[in-house]
Amino acid sequence: MFRRFIAVLSAVAVLITVAAVPVSAATTPCRPGAGSPSCLVWTGRVTVVADGDTPFVDVYGDGTSTPTRIRLIGVQAMEQTVYHPDPKKRRGECHALAATARLEQLVKAGGGVVRMTAQHAASTSRGRPLRSIAVRINGRWHDVGLDLIRNGYALWLPIPDEWAWNPAYRLAAQQAARAGKRMYDTDTCGAGPNQSARVGLQVNYDAEGDDSVNVNGEWMRVVNNSSVSLPLAGWWVRDSGLRRYTFPAGTVAPARGSIYVHVGKGRATATDKYWGQSAPLFANPTFDERAIGDGGYLFDPRGDLRAWMLYPCVTTCAIGLTV
Repeated sequence: MFRRFIAVLSAVAVLITVAAVPVSAATTPCRPGAGSPSCLVWTGRVTVVADGDTPFVDVYGDGTSTPTRIRLIGVQAMEQTVYHPDPKKRRGECHALAATARLEQLVKAGGGVVRMTAQHAASTSRGRPLRSIAVRINGRWHDVGLDLIRNGYALWLPIPDEWAWNPAYRLAAQQAARAGKRMYDTDTCGAGPNQSARVGLQVNYDAEGDDSVNVNGEWMRVVNNSSVSLPLAGWWVRDSGLRRYTFPAGTVAPARGSIYVHVGKGRATATDKYWGQSAPLFANPTFDERAIGDGGYLFDPRGDLRAWMLYPCVTTCAIGLTV
């Protein structure tokens, strides 16, 4: 019943997206501190936390009491598959339910009222307004996206047109990875296959020449630093978006060897696999105020994150490559 409710509410939310953005939205600095760009700002009350990056918000002043489905800027929680107000009845990938619970906890601590900001009112993701959300706790606004990333509940998802949060989120993600917090604790979901294997991951995000022509010049390299071979069937890699490649049956990373996953199309071999994409996946980093970057991630069949590479490195980073 609740799942049908979410589906209906989502459809209504898409229809009222334009109405949910008041023309006279006020402005505020996007983030604390000097040099912040200016953001539009709205307020509202959360009615439902659907998952770890998508609450429903009754936006004040939009002329309707129908909640709008809001997509958090810069945050990528793992996918939830069953939605329900009772946490015990929710289902999803490993880490998904923890992110939902944390977002609910933050919203509750703020009394359900949220402040939403964006550099552009029209920014959307799959029909959902893209907004940074903050809750007021102990008299101060608390960025829920930064909290989720800093504490390892979600991945950093850089947004080129909504870049104000990228510098803080990028640093927070790398600090969470270095500290092994939640998602970056490699057995959070329970002991997985070959749990003791020493695995590394490398992302070649900048192909030689034109990335859009040399799509296979972008690749991910899974490195087996162990003295025995590592079966990878059912393991998968992804970027910070929803795109993933799952290793087929029979894939084995040799001892002290590597498996490459090329982004484009080609004929697979024992050591070279092909994602089948027609365009590049990985953003080239910028070293300006937009702080564009990305990450590559390797998950085992249980959903544990076993290896990663976040770039560009702005703190102490380790990608586990010795081969």
